[in-house]
Amino acid sequence: MDKRIQKVLILLHDFFKNEDKQYPEYEDSDIEYFVGCMLYNHFKFNNALSTMKTIDLSYDFLVSCEEIHDDLQQGIKTILLDDENEKLSFLQNYLSDVKMKYTLDELYLLNRLEYHTDGIRQRYDGKQEEQKVDFIAPAQRSRNPLLR
Repeated sequence: MDKRIQKVLILLHDFFKNEDKQYPEYEDSDIEYFVGCMLYNHFKFNNALSTMKTIDLSYDFLVSCEEIHDDLQQGIKTILLDDENEKLSFLQNYLSDVKMKYTLDELYLLNRLEYHTDGIRQRYDGKQEEQKVDFIAPAQRSRNPLLR
């Protein structure tokens, strides 16, 4: 894993060792997820869906680590890649590395972020841009045959 990201992760994991600084429903894997989101936002992927150009970080997370937030941002800003393919590979490699640390139950947020980055990869490799997000309504429920 890239040393710059390791420094950011160490900073956050050390910070959240103090349980008084943890927010409700805190999980260690949240740290890797939020760092992944910070990378995602830093890279500004052209092929991201229009509704996914940035990912909002949890308010609880931001408030909890407010005193080190500038240091975190500075660490992320040191990662300068020109090519979108390099940026995407960097983020995908990061996710692959950190996912190995956790159990399946702990991977929910990381899997969500991986899903979005995999979608960018598909659009990038296929040279197709998503025009819009189609939200499909759930199927209508079957009518109860006993009710007439």
